[in-house]
Amino acid sequence: MNKRSLNRSKVISDWILTSVLLIGSLVMIIPFIWMVLTSFDWAARLKIPFPPRFWPEEFSIRTYQMAFTNIPMLKYMINSLFVSVGVILFSLTSALLSGYAISKLKFKGANIVLLLALSTMMIPFEMTMIPQYLMFAEFKLLDTYWAFFLPALNYAFGTFLAKSFIDQLPGSLREAAIIDGASEFTVFIKIYLPLCIPILATMIILQFLAVWNDLLWPLLALKTPDKYTIQLGLAMFSYNKDLPLPSVIMAATTVSLIPVIVLYLFLQRYIVESIALSGIKQ
Repeated sequence: MNKRSLNRSKVISDWILTSVLLIGSLVMIIPFIWMVLTSFDWAARLKIPFPPRFWPEEFSIRTYQMAFTNIPMLKYMINSLFVSVGVILFSLTSALLSGYAISKLKFKGANIVLLLALSTMMIPFEMTMIPQYLMFAEFKLLDTYWAFFLPALNYAFGTFLAKSFIDQLPGSLREAAIIDGASEFTVFIKIYLPLCIPILATMIILQFLAVWNDLLWPLLALKTPDKYTIQLGLAMFSYNKDLPLPSVIMAATTVSLIPVIVLYLFLQRYIVESIALSGIKQ
């Protein structure tokens, strides 16, 4: 009887958990579905219907044609892709090297360095953006992509992720390589870096999402329209009062999400691997 009641309780708890997760998933996905369907609604080009409808009144792809006609979408997306790739390269290089050093080199004060790095995460960007803006203005780096690449060297969260992941990898690999005469850099590149691919994929997704969706810093740092990122370009188009085209904006926004979705679908399996590998014991 006790075993039967326990099984019944487990089934009920599983159903409750599944229901909560399903409701949460619907709350997350419904706005996205509404945006995509509205992007095909030619009748909504002048005004968003209220209450919202979940099927286009006048289904058409002309909204997408207008989006690419009125907004240099490809130019903005290429700019965003270039900025994202640059930021990812700078930030991941910094995070992996510092994470490896703190995890395996065991130098004096390593924990203090990590604590100081993590403490920078507690400072909101809104408090540092003005000093950062003035510093880049002094160095004549505003309206250049270096204003995005150089701050990426301070990726404290990535350092923490890399350190935590590398902690789980056997230290005996490093010791054996050092005995065989390998340099510290060779050990990192040839032994530990290939094992860090799962956590690399996680950091790539996080950084790509952060850079691709960023609006505030590009709004401050970029002045030339030809250098605008996708979010800045969409914002400028959205605030054009002479051309209010809600469904066209929805179409442009939908297109801007495609690289994010493709990247996530391509790298999601590595995230699962990073969770599985976190249980490695020396």
